[in-house]
Amino acid sequence: MSKPKHPRLLAETEAQAVTWNIRVSPRKLNLVAGMIRGKRAQDAVAELTFSKRRIAVTVKKTLESAIANAENNHSLDVDRLVVQLAEVGRASVMKRFHARGRGRSSRIEKWFSHLKIVVAEQQLAATTEQEAA
Repeated sequence: MSKPKHPRLLAETEAQAVTWNIRVSPRKLNLVAGMIRGKRAQDAVAELTFSKRRIAVTVKKTLESAIANAENNHSLDVDRLVVQLAEVGRASVMKRFHARGRGRSSRIEKWFSHLKIVVAEQQLAATTEQEAA
């Protein structure tokens, strides 16, 4: 006997990719994630490719993984994918110290983040309305 299968939390037209423990603060990661929210998947990949921010490389890898999951695991059309959700969460914080003058010290916090990207397949009618606008 085995445990019952875990129910799928996403809709049939959605796929996701998650990256844990990224070595960047959630505040900085959220700026890059905000650039791609609500955009078409191809446009989001293009924008991340030419972004000057260091963390854009990791966000692009996660987005490409979500697109690959949609295509291979759920048989979704890649041309109609839209970034529905780009969620940033706080992970652990490494605490270090920095020696200061007169025998004192100050604390340095090195933040880690989690990133979850959900892509969804949009219906054809909704896609044509966006292109017309």
